[in-house]
Amino acid sequence: MNIQEIIKDLTDKKMLQPNIQYEQLNGGTTSKLYLCKDETTKFVIKMNEPHVLEAESHFLNFYKKVSLLPRLVYVDPSFHYIVYSFIPGSVHYNRSKKNELLFDLVHDQINHYQPVSDSEGWGWADETVDSWQAFLEHRFMEASKTLESHLQKEDLDIVAKLVKSPNRKSTNKEPYLLHGDCGVHNFIFDDRKLCGVIDPTPVYGEPLYDLIYAFCSSPDDLTKETINTAVSHLKNNSRDDKFLYEEVLIGLFLRIATCVRHHPDDLEEYLRAWSYWKDTVLKGE
Repeated sequence: MNIQEIIKDLTDKKMLQPNIQYEQLNGGTTSKLYLCKDETTKFVIKMNEPHVLEAESHFLNFYKKVSLLPRLVYVDPSFHYIVYSFIPGSVHYNRSKKNELLFDLVHDQINHYQPVSDSEGWGWADETVDSWQAFLEHRFMEASKTLESHLQKEDLDIVAKLVKSPNRKSTNKEPYLLHGDCGVHNFIFDDRKLCGVIDPTPVYGEPLYDLIYAFCSSPDDLTKETINTAVSHLKNNSRDDKFLYEEVLIGLFLRIATCVRHHPDDLEEYLRAWSYWKDTVLKGE
């Protein structure tokens, strides 16, 4: 379906007013996004592959009471498009505010995550595997292909050992439904304060994953103090600092691979953070 067909479909369903204005939004990687507006209302129409939108709509419906997330308005029965509320604000992240950002994210979203008893597995919602550790191993293998020419073999071996450690096995019998792409590129700010989180790529797993993902999603303030403060507000977290710092090193490894592919200007900062966290883990601090 193209946007004109979707507008007609929604107008016929009396969900949109005739002759509503719409414009394509920037920022979608595999999705097409359109902002629709009339005198009183703004909606976003999102088009993507049906399996992608089915997972996203399930996440938004599952957490419909979480204030940071868009409100799901309509889902095409064939999942060719979805419609959700527009969150006004800026996508610009103020690098001096990571402590405040993570505090708001934990309190207003991550602490509302719930386990899913009927999940068919762990990992990506549209392609689950049989364990959380298997998901991390798969992510590690993908990232390693990118990082072989940017990190030392010793670095890859360290992360491989961590991922294969029994510590990576979940302590939860049931996975939680996570955002999965919970980084600053998907955050919306109002007067520099977090007011929205968009574009989930849902994952069944550990809530700490989304927090570390957010922590590593920008190269600023990647310190023990910052992540320790954020984790202190996380519900149901009984792991020690050693486990946390290993998780950060794994998360940072995955993020550096993304950086190489999409944000090469940040690589130098990330490599400094890599040295800091590798030393922290190896010294057992």
